[in-house]
Amino acid sequence: MPPTLHRHRLAIAAGFAAQGFVFIGLTTRLPDIKDRWDLSELGISGVLLAIVLLAGAGSVLAERLSRQIASARVLRAGLVLVAGGAALMLAAPVWAAYLLGVGVYGVGLGMVDATTNMQAVALERRYGRTILPSFHGAWTFGGLLGAAVTLATADVDLAWTALITVLPLLVAGAAFLPRDAQTSAATAELAIPWRPILMVGLGMVVFYMVDTAAQTWGAVYLDEVVDAPSRWVALATLPYLVASLVVRLAGDSLVERYGVTPVLRVGAVVACGGLVVVTAAPTWPVAVLGFTLTGAGISVVAPLSFSAAARIAGGSVERVDAVIARFNQFNYVGGLLGAVLTGVVGKDELRYGFVVPMVLVLALLPLARWFGSRAGEEAEVSAVRSAGTPGT
Repeated sequence: MPPTLHRHRLAIAAGFAAQGFVFIGLTTRLPDIKDRWDLSELGISGVLLAIVLLAGAGSVLAERLSRQIASARVLRAGLVLVAGGAALMLAAPVWAAYLLGVGVYGVGLGMVDATTNMQAVALERRYGRTILPSFHGAWTFGGLLGAAVTLATADVDLAWTALITVLPLLVAGAAFLPRDAQTSAATAELAIPWRPILMVGLGMVVFYMVDTAAQTWGAVYLDEVVDAPSRWVALATLPYLVASLVVRLAGDSLVERYGVTPVLRVGAVVACGGLVVVTAAPTWPVAVLGFTLTGAGISVVAPLSFSAAARIAGGSVERVDAVIARFNQFNYVGGLLGAVLTGVVGKDELRYGFVVPMVLVLALLPLARWFGSRAGEEAEVSAVRSAGTPGT
């Protein structure tokens, strides 16, 4: 493999890691933010809803910008917005400044979500084998560092924790993958098979519903439901991320050995079991165990979703970029269910909120078949047959 591809792979992985570092750095401080602005569970749900909607807008913006300029440049701009918005959310002296930070961070979040996956999918195609799980493993590694920093700085004033935003600014200068103009010019456009992409997208909705519920509400759950010591509430996220990292780093070889569909189905059962443990936990260590099992079970769904969507889409770089940016919207639908619905259902008793992802994660059992290569090949054949009508 050419050394330049390895250099691009490290840069893209750093982009994922920076995103995870800041995101988890924010979510593990939600109890402090909640106290800082005297927010209720519904108030936090409203803030999360705003971030999810703005991230969706940021993803659409990334798609439109990437038609004209390389996704690498859009990714750099998104990282700068993430850094500025997160810094305001953590260090804002007044409520208006905090809301401005929410807006800037939300748009940047969507831009980075879309473009890191555009970059990863493009590089995976050049490698000719599955490498998406390891990129999402880099996101998890970044999140793990973010949770560790929260644990280490539990007694530090909230404003000083804004220093975590230095990392995405540094990563913005990395050597991301440039666009290959010749590839896009030489590849014929085919009709996009949206039905199988939709089925894979529903699987990603399930993933982000579970993942966002665990990472957004986990710390609050330990703090308020099972009465964990305040400095240990980040343990809702830390072991979850460790388990996710281990499985994602092994994900490439697991898929090669057992296939996509069995890996996803086993993971769904494990994640459901983990959430059963969370909802029934009598003490906070038992809840931490439940979150850990959930992270191990659900972790490979997102990277395999993007791989499957790109494979089913086929065609030019611009075509795949457009599909990935639109496909990324499933992320935010799942985020709404996980962050907002969990908070709304659990507004009186947060334990009940986790019943929602516990039940819905089992939808991965029938959806898993759409992730397999055979489903993707059938979709490509169908797309070729219907390609006689340009623009469909």
